[in-house]
Amino acid sequence: MELYTPEYFMNEALKQAQMAFEDGEIPVGAVVVCRNRIIARAYNQTERLKDVTAHAEILAITAASGSLGAKYLTECELYVTLEPCIMCAGAGFWSQMGAVHYGASDPKRGFSRLAEPILHPKTKVSNGLLAKEAKDLIDRFFLKLRK
Repeated sequence: MELYTPEYFMNEALKQAQMAFEDGEIPVGAVVVCRNRIIARAYNQTERLKDVTAHAEILAITAASGSLGAKYLTECELYVTLEPCIMCAGAGFWSQMGAVHYGASDPKRGFSRLAEPILHPKTKVSNGLLAKEAKDLIDRFFLKLRK
C-alpha cells in the first residue's frame, strides 16, 4: 500500500475547495481519510442545497460514516482547507474524529477562538498545512464577490 503524505490529502481537500469556488460557494473543501485511504470528499454546498448546515466538514463526516457504516470515526482524519466553525467542530466531537488537520485559520468563526476545547479530548489537531493556498483561494472568492 502506497503511503500518502498529509500534503497529498490537503491538496485533495483543496481540489474540493476549488470545486466550491467554481460553483459560487465559499471555497472550503474536506476529505476524510481512514487507514491511508480517502473515504469521503466534500465541499461547501450551502447555496446549492439551500441548507446552512451543508458545510464541507459536515458533508464529509456524513459520507465517511456512511462509507464505514459507523457513527464513530476514531480511526479517521479530517483534512479541511479552513479552520472548522463551532458547528463543524461539534460534529467532529460527536463523531470522535481521530484527527483534524486544517489549512487556513478563521479568526472570526473558527473553533480555536473558544476558551474551552470543543473537539473530542482524544482528537489530534494540526493547522497551517497549505494555509497560504487555502487562504489565497478564499481571498480570491471574496474579492470576486465584491466586484
